[in-house]
Amino acid sequence: MRVGAGGSFALLQSGWTEMASAADAPATPGFEAFDDATVPRLARALAHQPFQAPDTALPAALENLTYDQYRGIRFRAERALWQGQDLPFQAQLFSRGFLYRERVGIFEVAGGHAVPIPYSPELFEHADPATKPKGDDPRAGADFGFAGFRIHAPIDRPDFSGEVCAFLGASYFRAVARGQVYGLSARGLAIGTGDPGGEEFGRFTTFWLERPQPGVNSLVIHALLDSASATGAYRFTMRPGEETVFDVQSTLYPRVDITTAGIATLTSMFFFDANDRRAIDDWRPAVHDSQGLSMIMDGGEPTWRPLVNPRETQTSGFAETRLPAYGLMQRKRAFTDYLDPAVLYNRRPSLWIEPVGDWGRGEIQLVEIPTSNETEDNIVAFWRPRDRLEAGGKHAFAYRMHWGWDDVARSGSPTLGRFTDTRVGEAEAPGSRFFVLDLGGEAMRALAPNAAIHADIGASAGRIENVLVARVEELSGWRISFDLAPGGARSVEMHCFLADKRGALSETWLYHWTA
Repeated sequence: MRVGAGGSFALLQSGWTEMASAADAPATPGFEAFDDATVPRLARALAHQPFQAPDTALPAALENLTYDQYRGIRFRAERALWQGQDLPFQAQLFSRGFLYRERVGIFEVAGGHAVPIPYSPELFEHADPATKPKGDDPRAGADFGFAGFRIHAPIDRPDFSGEVCAFLGASYFRAVARGQVYGLSARGLAIGTGDPGGEEFGRFTTFWLERPQPGVNSLVIHALLDSASATGAYRFTMRPGEETVFDVQSTLYPRVDITTAGIATLTSMFFFDANDRRAIDDWRPAVHDSQGLSMIMDGGEPTWRPLVNPRETQTSGFAETRLPAYGLMQRKRAFTDYLDPAVLYNRRPSLWIEPVGDWGRGEIQLVEIPTSNETEDNIVAFWRPRDRLEAGGKHAFAYRMHWGWDDVARSGSPTLGRFTDTRVGEAEAPGSRFFVLDLGGEAMRALAPNAAIHADIGASAGRIENVLVARVEELSGWRISFDLAPGGARSVEMHCFLADKRGALSETWLYHWTA
């Protein structure tokens, strides 16, 4: 029974048989005993085997597909798993091809047993006839397999089952809340992201989809991860709605000591906005899936770090903390912020990570990579443990993911103002830069125009000059403006918050400026 890819096949088959026999359940391939302990046991056993890279060979018709050709290979909706069974979810499968070369195993779990979802070329329709199986194409057989899957549910209206989440490629997955379109992604595990030694991409090799219960708005997905450095067992409980929530239980089994792990990794795109338009010739005011990194630092301080598209890759680490609550947020929500009806950046999700339990010491890291277009993900955020993940050990991380519209309920406070926009331009003094920071929210609207407030601003180098704090009635908020005179500095770290004599009135703004 082939359930994964590469070297996982034999181990999974023998592991299934062992567990089925131990549970006194049928050991026949295709009808195997399954419970919450199954995937951790498989991951632990796989970690003691040498890593084998997956087979990436594809038929000639799939070898060099364009993006549009791959999108044109569509799963037939009438063949969806759980279609017509009066259940709250349906599952559709992705074809292999384009960037998605490796095969993944996909099972349905019901009644304590797992049954593989069989492949058939008849499950797919092809917009481009050139992509259809012909002659001795391996896809004409019964065992070519799938690249991933997507889940549909009546999230936007009760009479239509729309796409809610998708698992496709390496350990990537993404989701939307009601009324949204896809944007940023999450990853099961990152290793070496932003480090000089290069990045290692683990991949989900096998999935188990639990049959949903009638009338229950949650779906459980299990996944097995494999990479050169580690294996992992994942359990996702997904609940779609006005906010789509994933409860994640992950257990990692390193093959080697890992010092550069990225837990609860988020991946997004930032091309440009008013704070960073260097060398950008584009008609739109902004292009990004995420506007900034929001964090809760030690002591509960809410912090906002606008993203940039740097000239060289830059990695930022934020205060070692035991409370790694963070997210990549899309705060600009008006159509006029982007003016692009084709891509709807104003409807892209924000994603907030809420840890469950004690993760130990570590730091939130942000990696920003240069990009010359909007098709490449160039932003990565994750939590990096301070202590290495030791080979032969077991390392568990549980967290809740909130895919939705806003983060104020978790990353901020209704009594604190929030930074809604950062603008940067040329200052009057030669060599200086002019910064304009806008703040909004109920707390800002409640402040009297003549309130005795000030901006607390600091810089790691250079000088902050010409600070002005003023209410802007047209924005129903406040504005802080200042000049940065960097002197000879090529890189400056800055912070800013609005305050009165009692203390902070806003979250803390952080910024990394480079010449």
